[in-house]
Amino acid sequence: MAEAKCITVEDLLFKAKDRKQIDKTNINKDELVISCLRSLAMDAVQKANSGHPGTPMAMAPVAYALWSRILRYDPLNPTWANRDRFVLSMGHASMLLYGLLHLAGVREVDADGKPLATGELAVPLEDIKNFRQFGSKCPGHPEFGETTGVEMTTGPLGQGVATSVGMAIASKWMAATFNKPGFELFGYNVYALCGDGCLQEGVSHEAASLAGHLKLDNLCWIWDNNHITIEGNTAWAISEDIATRFIAYGWNVLRCGDANDVEALTRAFISFQKEKERPTLIVVDSHIAWGAPTKQDHFHAHGTPLGEAEVSATKHIYGWPDEKFLVPEDVTKHFRGALAMNGGFLHQEWESLLEKYVSSHMQDGQILQQLLNGTLPEGWDRFCSKGFAADPKGKATRQSSSECLNMVAQGVPWMMGGSADLATSCLTTLKGSSDFMPPVSQWGDFNGRNFHFGIREHAMGSIMNGLALCKLRPFGSTFLVFSDYMKPPIRMSAIMDVPCIYIFTHDSIGVGEDGPTHQPVEQLGALRSIPNLLTFRPSDANECLEMWKYIMQLKTEPVAVVLSRQPCPTLDRQKVASAEGVHKGGYVLADASGGKPDLILMATGSEVALMMESHEALVKEGVKVRSVSMPCIELFKLQTQEYMESVLPTSCRARVSIEASRRDSWGAFIGLDGEHVGMITFGSSGPIKSLQTALGFTVEAVVSAARRCMEGKARPISSRADVLRSWKKRKLNEHKD
Repeated sequence: MAEAKCITVEDLLFKAKDRKQIDKTNINKDELVISCLRSLAMDAVQKANSGHPGTPMAMAPVAYALWSRILRYDPLNPTWANRDRFVLSMGHASMLLYGLLHLAGVREVDADGKPLATGELAVPLEDIKNFRQFGSKCPGHPEFGETTGVEMTTGPLGQGVATSVGMAIASKWMAATFNKPGFELFGYNVYALCGDGCLQEGVSHEAASLAGHLKLDNLCWIWDNNHITIEGNTAWAISEDIATRFIAYGWNVLRCGDANDVEALTRAFISFQKEKERPTLIVVDSHIAWGAPTKQDHFHAHGTPLGEAEVSATKHIYGWPDEKFLVPEDVTKHFRGALAMNGGFLHQEWESLLEKYVSSHMQDGQILQQLLNGTLPEGWDRFCSKGFAADPKGKATRQSSSECLNMVAQGVPWMMGGSADLATSCLTTLKGSSDFMPPVSQWGDFNGRNFHFGIREHAMGSIMNGLALCKLRPFGSTFLVFSDYMKPPIRMSAIMDVPCIYIFTHDSIGVGEDGPTHQPVEQLGALRSIPNLLTFRPSDANECLEMWKYIMQLKTEPVAVVLSRQPCPTLDRQKVASAEGVHKGGYVLADASGGKPDLILMATGSEVALMMESHEALVKEGVKVRSVSMPCIELFKLQTQEYMESVLPTSCRARVSIEASRRDSWGAFIGLDGEHVGMITFGSSGPIKSLQTALGFTVEAVVSAARRCMEGKARPISSRADVLRSWKKRKLNEHKD
């Protein structure tokens, strides 16, 4: 791609309207860059006939002040580990970020994050001209991995600021873990630009509360206080004092009364850098679509193009030529020079310091290099058990998984996580590791690996994404039914290809007395519907072990681990297949003798034990039955057609799936001739044994379903009304008895 068009200040003055009134000695290069950013945003949105011009126009001076005077960032190596992070939480203002990346001359990188030898721009002008078009590096909202320089995918409001908390935590952890006297390798700051929408979303409240509690003084949120949302004035929907709310959270709150005052903005950023106890919120009073004659301060400027006439008139007000996609040479020269002073030289010094660190602190240096390279330590699995002995009583898979989690965490020092106040129930505490807490609290320190997220499931998921984006390996846990509270960040993990580990326990009606509010029915299907997310539901201790061995080697897939509260028998692997079949998602656990099967049973998790009991009952009846454990349906679907056929031969159409969830995930496997023994309605409060009997999780129910399928009389899916009627009648009779 060709570089930006070479136009000097003299050319600009000659072309500008009313050029006689312009004093050359007062030309401000800061203003040139700001006007260029604003004009690029207007032009790109107008050409695409789609987008959000108003916010980039208003916040261009804020972004310029931060990037040119404060941000430690090297455009020639945008993946430098100790760079400051800039998150555009209001992702609809994406053209502001694309303009910054282009003017800064950010270089493209390869799959390993190394700059290309060709020096190709990450965001060429041609891609800006194709804003929001298929194949452009400038999609409608910033996408991590698609556009170099984008630190995370943003668009869903609130996710950016919440994820930035995870990035700030990562900086603190890496500094506390790796820094030595004379080797201050880590200490980067995190800046997130947000709007009214971000601060109204509940996830930002959760994240801000935790950030204040943790005293993350390396975190700065910049609030675009323009009083405008899509519908109109913010006063229509909110009247709280946001600044006072943040003070209550324990934040340092600053205010800049004019978004165009670069000097005041610079002072605010410097004040943030001097703050050593609290995160900082900078309130910036702005005017959406600043300078537009008829659209300034109007909500129409939020999400629609200004119109050709308005764009021309606005450029005239800026003193900018009415020329589309104009990028003067002086603009890029000035902006890139400022960034080189802030980050380029610091990066070079850091690389030299890292080299000395590796030589003088060989063990920590080796671990650090492995972390930064995204490779597991050699022998990372040496702490893993060789396997678990058969045990008819067994243990809950949450307990088995906890043991395995601690095994792998010993071999991967940057694995860390916690729970939304349920560590004693989810069993996710890393033994021998301290708690991540501000040292002043005296409850922990910043190199702790156990997190206390509080009852903040949504923020927990977003913070995990921030940790993963900084190359740490995070896990977070809660009950499966509460995965609903954190669906947005799980989806973001899958979109961004970051390997977060979501651990969900209390996976079924096995919760028993807690009742339907705590008994997940539809959550498994919801998780399995997310592209790129692998959902594992292991059946015993050995499947847990093999699951963790597989998970730890993933680099781009997030995982949901679904575990039981009730005990699950540890199967005798001398009598059934090896648990290594977990690595393929599904495998034949026990097979028919004497030829092809007449019937296939399939199950996951705690229902595998029920399947095996049913298997034995059917074998006694002379049925050639195959039982398949399917711990990860999505992974099974990724196998070759030949392998899937070897496990589920199409010649056998009599199939029964058994799982304490809805049928949704199993349709492709059981077909029209099969049945699902599962949940159709919500559960109920009661002891687990009585619930399993009442809801049909018995050997008798499975065997009856198997007989119907083999006879070609599979029961059709009952209507919700019939099921509810039957369920209510049964409960009523129980009360009478």
